This record gives sequence, C-alpha cells and structure tokens, in this order.
Amino acid sequence: VCKNNKKVTFRCTEKDLVGDVPEGRYGHSIDVVYSRGKSVGVLFGGRSYIPSAQRTTEKWNSVADCLPHVFLVDFEFGCSTSYILPELQDGLSFHVSIARNDTIYILGGHSLANNIRPANLYRIRVDLPLGSPAVNCTVMP
Repeated sequence: VCKNNKKVTFRCTEKDLVGDVPEGRYGHSIDVVYSRGKSVGVLFGGRSYIPSAQRTTEKWNSVADCLPHVFLVDFEFGCSTSYILPELQDGLSFHVSIARNDTIYILGGHSLANNIRPANLYRIRVDLPLGSPAVNCTVMP
C-alpha cells in the first residue's frame, strides 16, 4: 500500500486453503506462474516431520521427503489442487526454482529416500484455460 508520502506499508493476511492442502514443510519452493491472464502459485518439494502416529522413540524427530506432488494454489480463492507427474519420481528438498511466464524450472536438490542429487533440469509448464489447468513436466538431463 503506497501513501502520498511514498511510505510503503505491508499487510499480511491469512487465508485457509481448501482442496488438496499441502502438509507443512521446509526446503521447498513456491513460485508464481502467469498463463492466459491468470496467475497461480506452484508449490513443490520439501521435507516434513514423520506423522506423529508413525513416530517411535528412536525416530521421534525424523524427517522424510514430501511426496513429489506439484500443488497449484489459487491465492485469490484459497483453492489448492495437487498433481502427480510421472517425470517427478522423488521428492526433492533444497532445490532451486525460477518462474518465467507459464513455466517453472527446477534444478538440483536432494532426495533422502534415495540419497541422490539429480543432475536434471525439470521444466514444469502450467496452462490455465477456463476449466481445469493443465500441468506437464519435461526432464532435461
């Protein structure tokens, strides 16, 4: 919010999500893509604590990779939808991502499950027509 005196004021609002709500995580990425005059947030990767029902004394603070789902989050309406893309086999944490128009590029990261650091560049393209969004992934070795 800009005032006449050029002082900028930031305002934070909380919005409850509906639909496929992603679990709490860290080491993830979230980017905004633009397609056909609309925008949506894209959340991918990260790690989270093992659910409390699966914790044991030895593994009380253990973490696991989040499933390799791609979440589209509509910030205006608070709707979230997850997508399973066959090209994304492992959850990745601590990767880097950058968005340009309708495309996100993801590079690097680490998978706890397989102890790998893939050398692939993932290109995720999001199309936002009227109706259901289309999400596809291309792997570039």
